[in-house]
Amino acid sequence: MASETENKKVVLVIGAGDATGGAIARRFAREGYVACVTRRSADKLQPLVDAIRAEGGEAHGFGSDARKEEDVAELVETIERDIGPIEAFVFNIGANVPCSILEETARKYFKIWEMACFSGFLTSQAVAKRMVTRGRGTILFTGATAGLRGAAGFAAFAGAKHGIRALAQSMARELGPRNIHVAHVVVDGAIDTEFIRESFPERYALKDQDGILNPEHIAESYWYLHSQPRDAWTFELDLRPWMEKW
Repeated sequence: MASETENKKVVLVIGAGDATGGAIARRFAREGYVACVTRRSADKLQPLVDAIRAEGGEAHGFGSDARKEEDVAELVETIERDIGPIEAFVFNIGANVPCSILEETARKYFKIWEMACFSGFLTSQAVAKRMVTRGRGTILFTGATAGLRGAAGFAAFAGAKHGIRALAQSMARELGPRNIHVAHVVVDGAIDTEFIRESFPERYALKDQDGILNPEHIAESYWYLHSQPRDAWTFELDLRPWMEKW
């Protein structure tokens, strides 16, 4: 007889903030998945966890540093043992900090790479090892235009995002034949967040014209990728507002 945890399906969202990550967690929860969400500070996750539970879903928040291998190992072990198998994994850490290459420091450059790329390796590898034993799973990475081309003033961010895209490509080619769907989502444009509203009011004003990305609509694409039949898997999906230049 299957245990209670074996009957549950878990989505793990690394970097579940107030916008994209939270919307993805809510979307999967509406489909019956247990939403396990992480940030370095667990207290900041409580509003999201409460919102999912208020909608009738199940959610658990974890304070975990994705840059630390021991934290990642403990996180994955706890979820797999106490909650259920991780069927879908979403890496959603950004670290978009602009700086001139003439003023960039080694410490900040390394920190951005560590947050936006290295932690993606640690977390996705830990989850992939579990998925391979079951012969199924979905691994989704949130990317950016910086992963396709480096803009002036964004050398650190572009390097990290190029790295996470390369990681996703390698994982897709290795794990696809083992029934693990790996995909990379290029999110190109401002997202409807508190940060954009306060820091870029002119850009935020485009919201009424569908000129910035709605996190709920982004989340629909993540669910779509997870739901795809394996005879027609997508590796890379570009999302941008209709008026965004690219």
